[in-house]
Amino acid sequence: MKTSELRQKSTDELRLEIIELQKAYFGLRMKKSAQKLKNVHALFAARRQIARAKTILAEKQRAEKSANTGVTDDRN
Repeated sequence: MKTSELRQKSTDELRLEIIELQKAYFGLRMKKSAQKLKNVHALFAARRQIARAKTILAEKQRAEKSANTGVTDDRN
């Protein structure tokens, strides 16, 4: 999933997406341990997708928190 697609999702949808990505990553790890995974690069790609989704979720939570408290965040 592209970053732009993840940014369009709500925080609840992102949480569900992260759970689904983690389940898929677990499945890939099990296939690798059983030596049935032919594309090992899929492990790295899945891990990056999880990190990407978690980063966007954190950004959204930070934005919601600052919007609720009225404090601006100076981070880039």
